[in-house]
Amino acid sequence: MATRKPISLIKGDAAGNIYPDEPDRFREEHVDSLLEWCVKQGTSDITIQSDRPVYNDISGILYPATYRAMDSSDMASFLARIYGADASARLASGKDLDISYEVRPDRYSRIRFRVNITAIQAQGRDAAQITMRSLPTDPPYLKDLGVEQHIIDNWAPRQGMVIITGPTGSGKSTLLAAGNRMILERPHGCGKMLTYESPIEFTYDSIKSPRSLVAQTEIPRHLPDFSAGIRNALRRKPNIILIGEARDRETISAVIEAAQTGHAVYTTTHTIGVASTIKRMIGTFEKEERTERAYALVETLRMIVTQALVPRVEGGRIGIREWMVFPEEIREKLLDMGIDDWTNEIQRLIPSYGQTMTKSATIEFENKIISKRHYLLMTGGGGGH
Repeated sequence: MATRKPISLIKGDAAGNIYPDEPDRFREEHVDSLLEWCVKQGTSDITIQSDRPVYNDISGILYPATYRAMDSSDMASFLARIYGADASARLASGKDLDISYEVRPDRYSRIRFRVNITAIQAQGRDAAQITMRSLPTDPPYLKDLGVEQHIIDNWAPRQGMVIITGPTGSGKSTLLAAGNRMILERPHGCGKMLTYESPIEFTYDSIKSPRSLVAQTEIPRHLPDFSAGIRNALRRKPNIILIGEARDRETISAVIEAAQTGHAVYTTTHTIGVASTIKRMIGTFEKEERTERAYALVETLRMIVTQALVPRVEGGRIGIREWMVFPEEIREKLLDMGIDDWTNEIQRLIPSYGQTMTKSATIEFENKIISKRHYLLMTGGGGGH
């Protein structure tokens, strides 16, 4: 057990905030027990960084979890255990690493993390920071997330595309996982569901769904990229395909083609707003193919949901959503127009076929769920965004 004093302790920290089994030197076999202890302290994020103690983020405040700062030997053990022997080489190539990691305290329980590993400079030399987000074991329910009934009613089309959008950290993966849970728990299940995620965040092992079969693939651990995932999916006769992110032209094109072949396809993008999502996706294509791909996109669209997380007055955060459903008559209306007119037309149609972000924020503000400051931040841009 190390006896050195911590580099810094927040005033009021008790001795119990420090990992009681801290070794003189971290080896691979010590890593999982530390992570398990951190989760029991109520941490949302664990940060392991060269030349600093391990830190727990508990309710937005950082608390040291070890007395010692992690030296290069400690960090090598964490990297090897969490990622593998080639972690340092991959970091040296100029790439950060996004993976999932799992601790199994016993046969019946599991603790899961979303992990980012990034190269940094510390004390004048190359080093690393590992950020580990603790994940719930089971996906939540859509109702528990406060998702509007209109979205729930249109979540599961027989075929076509549902797109969940929003900035980083807006809860897109959580919303998708909750939607998956609803589909799986239907009396007739969902058939074969294939997911391609980077990394896998939620798992569905504990969900009882005898008429469903879920297979989850992690990008790039199991397949190199999302477009490769879609090609793989089409060879496996799925009913539902989930693509973690449609981030480039090749993936967007493959997602559209998968939806055109009669599958229900779910994906996410980092856009804000229904109209801007379509504009951004179309904009990834070269000019000569843009019109053709735009029409193919609209033909397959069934719903777009944009979500932002906003602090509640009483603590915690709430999802504020803009959405629009695309029934056949709306798809035909757009296909009869030039694509340059779509943005304004979609913005005009949102109140009739969904709800604007401004309207959603107004409802929560009038119900005293969010503060005036955050209401103005959500609505200050105008135009429903």
